[in-house]
Amino acid sequence: MRWTELKELTSSFEEGNLILAIETSCDETSAAVIAEGHKVLSNVIASQITTHQIFGGVVPEIASRKHMESITAVVDRALQEAQCTWSDITAIAVTKGPGLVGALLVGVAYAKGVAMAREIPLVGVHHIEGHIYANFLQKPQLEFPLLCLVVSGGHTHLIHLIDHGKMKIIGSTRDDAAGEAYDKIARALGLGYPGGPLIEKIAQEGDPARYDLPRAWLKDSYDFSFSGLKSAVLNMLNRAKLKGEEIDKASLAAAFQNSVVDVLVEKTCDAAKELQVPTVLLAGGVAANNYLRQRLQKALQGQGQELIVPPLELCTDNAAMIGCAGYYRLQKGERAGSDLNGQANLPLTDS
Repeated sequence: MRWTELKELTSSFEEGNLILAIETSCDETSAAVIAEGHKVLSNVIASQITTHQIFGGVVPEIASRKHMESITAVVDRALQEAQCTWSDITAIAVTKGPGLVGALLVGVAYAKGVAMAREIPLVGVHHIEGHIYANFLQKPQLEFPLLCLVVSGGHTHLIHLIDHGKMKIIGSTRDDAAGEAYDKIARALGLGYPGGPLIEKIAQEGDPARYDLPRAWLKDSYDFSFSGLKSAVLNMLNRAKLKGEEIDKASLAAAFQNSVVDVLVEKTCDAAKELQVPTVLLAGGVAANNYLRQRLQKALQGQGQELIVPPLELCTDNAAMIGCAGYYRLQKGERAGSDLNGQANLPLTDS
């Protein structure tokens, strides 16, 4: 088979077909087998968290090397757990971006190699689209239109979902993503990495009213901004250090979390009310934050709207969500060719 023929594979993609999905955008090597677009037969994740913890964050070169070391074993285990063989796989879905370019290239190269060798269709999936579709894995009957709040380490978006493949971004972060701010503040507080779970845990012991922190409302906009909040916390820590004062870390973490969640909840509820959508989705790594889940659910219930959240194991990076998103693209006849490449800064555009 020639590389030029890869994109020309137009075999029909039916309900019973199995998708092998691959996700390597950051520091998790993941492979999954998905049946009928929504049935997760396997979802294997090899995490690198302990490797990167000593550096206080993900080191791109190390992440790429770990992906190369792990991907074959992870895919083999995914096939084994799904109780299927290579001959049962009828399509490949892979994360094409955004993410760490070296990490992305490992997954993309592997997926292209398999698609060419097996002569099966290949489709590239946007990482954030994958996070959105984690919700469809548990509730495939979700009806459009929908509103989705995507909150992760690199992204914060409010997205109006009109149909499969049709979306409008109505709000985005203008600077730091919410998850990025969590990681930076956790590092400043000496809590470690990853920051989100650590801040949520210590915040339970603190008094959020003890410290007054700003909230960037950005009037008449659904955009977000967390750089001012981050700077306020860092300045507070620096002033305390210069004066020899002790900071109540638990209370400062609670105040920080309150400021972030206040803005996320209010803007999401305002958008849901304006768009008159009955259902709101939560997606991304920060969707695992129980405080955010509870606050958003309560606020939306007060407006007569429902909140859908993925199970915790589908909030962080995983291949199952990529397989679900890829399923709908394959159904529409989308195919990737030999020109498929990893794109570090791939934008999530209106469509």
